[in-house]
Amino acid sequence: MHSSKLTVYAALAGNLAVACTKLAAAIITGSSAMFSEAVHSLVDTGNEALLLFGYRQAERRPNLAHPFGYGRELYFWSFIVALALFGLGAGVSLYQGIHHIINPEPVRQVMVSYVVLGLSFLFEGASWWVAWRGFEKARGTTPFWQAFRQSKDPPAFMVLFEDSAALIGILLAAAGIFAADTFDMPVFDGIASVMIGLVLAITAGLLAVESKSLLIGERAPPDLVAAVQRIAEATPGVIRANSALTAQLSPNQSTVGLNIEFDDDLTTPQIEAIVEDIENKVRAAHPEVVALFVKPQTHERFEQVVKHRFGEAG
Repeated sequence: MHSSKLTVYAALAGNLAVACTKLAAAIITGSSAMFSEAVHSLVDTGNEALLLFGYRQAERRPNLAHPFGYGRELYFWSFIVALALFGLGAGVSLYQGIHHIINPEPVRQVMVSYVVLGLSFLFEGASWWVAWRGFEKARGTTPFWQAFRQSKDPPAFMVLFEDSAALIGILLAAAGIFAADTFDMPVFDGIASVMIGLVLAITAGLLAVESKSLLIGERAPPDLVAAVQRIAEATPGVIRANSALTAQLSPNQSTVGLNIEFDDDLTTPQIEAIVEDIENKVRAAHPEVVALFVKPQTHERFEQVVKHRFGEAG
């Protein structure tokens, strides 16, 4: 998560500077598209602050009221970020755009807008590059869309998506201002603002869907579960280890439930010793497994339970 935090900090600093610059330019030029871009950057700044707050909340220690800790607070705040991007970013941009289409006003001091948008593109591009490098490192050889769907660390892809939307928005704003000035048709400025709003709405929708999935509970990474099963099956006295119930609690915390078929000749104290051995090995090899639950069960019974719980797809 350290890498993701650095990405969020970089985006926070960049968006704050860009937002102030765009807002000043919007006031000077009267551009609807520039104002939409300023709102977008302000929303992104607030979003980064919420993500950092989520990280802090997620790191609190477990207690009796929350025995698995507060890891999912990060997923909650990630979902709030997606709602803010939709409600504030997309909503205000669409409103401003429609208002300027109905009541078009000429854009003043166009060169100011171009300079601000050019600098903003450089700042946003730098933040995007940091986010992209972090996401590329995390996904490895996994295809982009699959990596996005499988990611357990929302800020890692949220900043990337927000910065991508910001870069597209800057290009749309520049095109709208250019068309409005060149053809003396201020309505193009409003159209650009509407398009920026649509880009933000689509981005927010994608982020909300993935954040909601993590918030209500996704399984732990299959590779991690498979590794835990291999550790169990390599332990003397274990015939077979299966797992159907796992959960991701935070980007670096998972719970795993193992259904283990033990040798029939083992006594209860021997089974207890084997379970303790498995727990120690898993804890040493995979500290991200914060809770490991073991249930003695034959493979045949395990398949029956899985079929009953998940249907044929299980």
